[in-house]
Amino acid sequence: EVQLVESGGGLVQPGGSLRLSCAASGFTFSTYALSWVRQAPGKGLEWISGIASDGSTSYKDSVKGRFIISRDNAKNTLYLQMNSLKPGDTAVYYCRVGATRGQGTQVTVSS
Repeated sequence: EVQLVESGGGLVQPGGSLRLSCAASGFTFSTYALSWVRQAPGKGLEWISGIASDGSTSYKDSVKGRFIISRDNAKNTLYLQMNSLKPGDTAVYYCRVGATRGQGTQVTVSS
């Protein structure tokens, strides 16, 4: 059974940073592309970043230059380093593999 467990969210001031983690199990982590998606209050799910099995990365324009996705195949863990956070980044953040996503972690950017 595929399991994804996100952590690292919280309340941060505008301009601050957070690092999200996603612990994965139940599949061969190193061979899969993974992504981060988010859902802001009252809005739909939004893709923000992805990383392929070869480590190549992609980003939504609105987070490019501020967020960094990475993976540690030895630890079966996906990361999202988020810098220069804005109130518009407030959302529940999920990691995703295929059609499966975790329970999410709340990120709130507010002064």
